[in-house]
Amino acid sequence: MDYRIIEKEVRGLLETVCDPEIPVLSVIDLGIIRKIETETDSVVVALTPTYSGCPALEAIILDVYNTLRKAGYGNVQVRTELSPAWTTDWISEKGKDKLKAFGIAPPLPGQPVCHTRAFHEEEAIPCPRCNSYDTRLISRFGSTPCKALYQCRTCQEPFDYFKCH
Repeated sequence: MDYRIIEKEVRGLLETVCDPEIPVLSVIDLGIIRKIETETDSVVVALTPTYSGCPALEAIILDVYNTLRKAGYGNVQVRTELSPAWTTDWISEKGKDKLKAFGIAPPLPGQPVCHTRAFHEEEAIPCPRCNSYDTRLISRFGSTPCKALYQCRTCQEPFDYFKCH
């Protein structure tokens, strides 16, 4: 049996499991799936939550488990791995494109990790709607703790920014 084929199938199934807080992203897009191990009668999926207190973690684990069980995998285990800690660098390019199309500014490439430095209001975060850099920070916290709330001065629209971490 070629376990690479099973792993590819499992990965494809996990593309259909959406993050409950940002339903436009799959757990694959978000980069939280760290490992898929397959054996003759079992599948083990290791995932790293976006942060250790993530309120969506239990829902994600249950969705991953149920998706694989419904697909016919009998022995499914989903475990969390907290180390190394998840980083926005793990979001796929496809995921970043989906965030922007959904109206959430994706984390900027090469941007320093926000929780290790002061969060600066003058950071140039482009508007996901009109691409203007003329934006301002409204609140360090947006609709979820991993996002900040900005407003574009050009199109006047508020938007979430997925903070680096």
